[in-house]
Amino acid sequence: MDETIGVAVDGYDPGWPELFAELGLRLRSELGGVAIRIDHIGSTAVPGLAAKPIIDVQISVESLDAIDSFRPGIECCGFAWRSENPDLTKRYFRERPGERRTHIHVRSHGSFSEQFALLFRDYLRRHPGRASEYARLKRELVPLLRSDREAYVRAKAPFVWETMRMADEWAKAEGWTPGPSDA
Repeated sequence: MDETIGVAVDGYDPGWPELFAELGLRLRSELGGVAIRIDHIGSTAVPGLAAKPIIDVQISVESLDAIDSFRPGIECCGFAWRSENPDLTKRYFRERPGERRTHIHVRSHGSFSEQFALLFRDYLRRHPGRASEYARLKRELVPLLRSDREAYVRAKAPFVWETMRMADEWAKAEGWTPGPSDA
C-alpha cells in the first residue's frame, strides 16, 4: 500500500466488514429508529474488491431537512458534518483529524442516490468478474488519483454507468430489492 493517505488502492482486506460492523452498531445505538437503514457501501463492502481503505457508510433517513434528528448522534460517534459538501442529495460526514478514514453518507430513504449505492454494491457482490474489472481500472488510475482526485472520479464514471446499466437489467430479471439493513 502507498502510505500517502487517500491515494492507495489496496487489495481486499477481510477486516473491512468487521470495521463496518463495529461502527454500524455504534451508529444504530445513537440513531435508533431515525436511521431507517445503515449500510456498508462502496468498494470495501464488496468481498474481494480492491479499494481505497476507506469505509463508506450510508445512513437512510426519512428527511435530509431534519438534520437535527441525526447530526448529534453521528457526531457523538466521532464524525464531523461537512456542510460545504456540494452534493445536495446527501448530508456528508467525515472522521475527525487523526481518526481512521471513514465517509458517512446520509441519504433520503427511497431516493435514487440511496438505491444507486445499494444496487451498485449488490451487483458487484453477485458478479465478481465485473468487480475484478473495476479493481483493475482503479489500479490503472492510481497515478491520476495521486494528482487529481476529481479526474480519477471522472475517469471511473463510464465504467460505473455501464455497470449500472448492467445492474438495472440484472435487477429487473432478478426482481432485486435491497435486502435488510446491515446494522
